[in-house]
Amino acid sequence: MNVKQVYADEISKQLQNVLTIDEVLKLIEKPKFQEQGDLAFPCFTLAKQYRKAPAVIAQEIAASIQGPLFEKVIAEGPYVNCFLNKQEVSKQILQTILTEGTNYGNHSFGIDEAITIDFSSPNIAKPFSMGHLRSTVIGNSIANIVEKCGYQPIRINHLGDWGTQFGKLIVAYKLWGNEKAVKANPITELLQLYVRFHSEAETKPKLEDEARLWFKKLEDGDEEALSLWRWFREESLTEFSRIYSLLDVDFDSINGEAFYNDKMDKTIDMLNDQNLLSTSEGADVVDLSEENLPPCLIKKSDGATLYATRDVTAAIYRQVNYHFKKAIYVVGHEQSLHFKQIFLVLEKMGFEWAKDMVHVPFGFILKDGKKMSTRKGKIVLLEEVIEEAIGHAKQNIESKNPSLENKEEIAKMVGVGAIIFHDLKNERLNNIEFSLEEMLKFEGTTGPYVQYTHARACSILRKAADSDTPTIGLSDTDSWSVVKLLMEFPAIIQRSMQLYEPSVIAKYLIELAQEFNKYYSHVKVLDEDKEMNDRIALVRSVTFVLKEGLRLLGIKAPEEM
Repeated sequence: MNVKQVYADEISKQLQNVLTIDEVLKLIEKPKFQEQGDLAFPCFTLAKQYRKAPAVIAQEIAASIQGPLFEKVIAEGPYVNCFLNKQEVSKQILQTILTEGTNYGNHSFGIDEAITIDFSSPNIAKPFSMGHLRSTVIGNSIANIVEKCGYQPIRINHLGDWGTQFGKLIVAYKLWGNEKAVKANPITELLQLYVRFHSEAETKPKLEDEARLWFKKLEDGDEEALSLWRWFREESLTEFSRIYSLLDVDFDSINGEAFYNDKMDKTIDMLNDQNLLSTSEGADVVDLSEENLPPCLIKKSDGATLYATRDVTAAIYRQVNYHFKKAIYVVGHEQSLHFKQIFLVLEKMGFEWAKDMVHVPFGFILKDGKKMSTRKGKIVLLEEVIEEAIGHAKQNIESKNPSLENKEEIAKMVGVGAIIFHDLKNERLNNIEFSLEEMLKFEGTTGPYVQYTHARACSILRKAADSDTPTIGLSDTDSWSVVKLLMEFPAIIQRSMQLYEPSVIAKYLIELAQEFNKYYSHVKVLDEDKEMNDRIALVRSVTFVLKEGLRLLGIKAPEEM
């Protein structure tokens, strides 16, 4: 049941379709102060049509609205303020949540249409650093959110498994590599070789020429080059799959850049046939000057293809194979120009679906105020941070609840949850300063705080006797603050989907956890009186919503901590 929708419906009726229900819904807001009511509708936009002062319009609307869900509706200046009937609304909300469980908040915008989500996409032969965390957890959460809204997410890990860096790595390995050392500790050794190459190339520029030569051999199918490339790729995938398993992230496709090597000629032929290619300084480009953008490079003067060629090819392949309704790319904001160019090239090729492609950018994780750099070796390894977080959670459990069963499993849920929540509570476009200490705090606006609130609510339910008595509704102020937040959950899901913004859910969960903890400290839930079953229903509803909200962020909700 959507109380806001009912209110919007009533207002829309009074306006006799001057505004649609959806337009009314967008205008309804939460009053600044509790004493002003639960919902407010501003009348400023109606002044022109009605040729009346907004305050007069507000009075006319307020006088006409009534119904069992409304305690009173009054005009306050230009606003129509609505006070909801606490008992009736809480009864209906709690019944809805208890019936739907963790399906509460589901939407059916998607009708099972496919949405491809391209996220994570680390470069092979390089370590999985904290810098890769953002795309991974933001993308995974968006995939969960679109699924909650009725779409079928196709999770794609477009691995960086091709390019000139492999020429550099092959040269470095042939000059300074040791097979035994690489087999024993592949990613660390390959990173050291990659960093050494860049360091030595500063004084020996010929190394760059050798790297280009080896990459050309790789492109031409040279057996030695291919054999080393396959080895580096397999070692990386083994390492990555261990980290994805820790984060509980999986993919429907791990087709990387190399997958499109034999498909790009067709793309270039299509561009040629449509007279979209022109020559600029020896390179083949698509001119985008009409859109005030630099040309999109398709083929270098030496015949080598570029990221753009691959991304255009990949988009066409995905539309043919997945028939996506929308294609989402969760990639850092520094790639914004690249995606504008790609989408425009596809539009120029006559693909209508190119208008349904979205770049979802995000800020950097900074270390000491600077972007992390693999070339300079200035990175923080994600696996080490995860291990430290799990260890910290384990110590916490040992000191606070040593008799807890499944300590290892719960420590993993809490440690990993702390890292993911620390990222997702920030609006994705903001940069985040890396701070292990901040990440591992278990109080305040953190993942462990939300998880602990869920565990506390579960422990109350374990003490409560099962009851089938139907809810009659709660009317006290303490419970009302919690009920109002529970009522907002479906709208929160919708908003996070529209904005591709998991932080909307993370911030909501913090607010719900804080309100519930306030409620718990003021009210004796298990006091045996006529409202006890309603209070238990409220606690159970909170567990459903906290658990589901955390799941949408990619975080587990332990029942004990």
